[in-house]
Order: sequence, then C-alpha cells, then structure tokens
Amino acid sequence: MNKCNMDHSKDDVKRKYEARKEELPEDICGLFDDFLNRNNSQPTLNEMFHLLKKYDLADELERLERNRKMRSLLLK
Repeated sequence: MNKCNMDHSKDDVKRKYEARKEELPEDICGLFDDFLNRNNSQPTLNEMFHLLKKYDLADELERLERNRKMRSLLLK
C-alpha cells in the first residue's frame, strides 16, 4: 500500500467500512462499532482507512494480511 499524506476522519473510515463490510470477515465487522466509538489517534484512523481502501481488489494473500492488521487495530 502506498503512503498517503492526507488525514482521514472517523467519518471517512466509517464510510469506507460501510462500503466494504460485505467483503470483510464477520469477526472484523463485529468489532468495528467499538473501534468507531473510541478516540483513535490520527495515524490509527489513517491506517484503518488504507487497509479498507481497495480491499475488494486485493488478492487472497493481501486480504489475509490486511485482516491481520485490521484485527490488531480493532483490538488495541
């Protein structure tokens, strides 16, 4: 994934999640509401946004890695 210099808001992350939730594993979806209700740091929001971005285009190995990283952020 490329680095982005733009900060993404909680609303940006929520919209991206809503667009991708049909493709995400059930356990990740179950943790997302808590994540969105926390005061996450800007780097955490940016990272989550980019993990969700183009998730639908990622191959199976890339999705597994993104899922691992998402779980780590969601369980912080």
